[in-house]
Amino acid sequence: MEKRITDHPVLGPLEDVKKVTIFVDGELLEAREGEMIAAALFANGRQYLRKTVKRHEPRGIYCAIGRCTDCVMMVNGVPNVRTCITEVQEGMDIRTQDGLGDWSDGETV
Repeated sequence: MEKRITDHPVLGPLEDVKKVTIFVDGELLEAREGEMIAAALFANGRQYLRKTVKRHEPRGIYCAIGRCTDCVMMVNGVPNVRTCITEVQEGMDIRTQDGLGDWSDGETV
């Protein structure tokens, strides 16, 4: 079930835009063209985006302006992408990051 605000009291109604397909941890999800990755994931019920290095605790959106690292994920093989400021693109491969990103083989450590 999609969780979006469809009629905001200040911004008005949600515009109808092109839908794109993204892959998140192997799952096919629908996103809205031009929205940030983190927003698309939250709209699809994803509560957390990464796990911390030491305790592997889940993290979601914190600042939502790209200043912190709570929303980093592996995107198309690139670790530590700030998903709150990165737009979705058709066919993106997005993976939950556990700890620090690893450039060597596309996996996280």
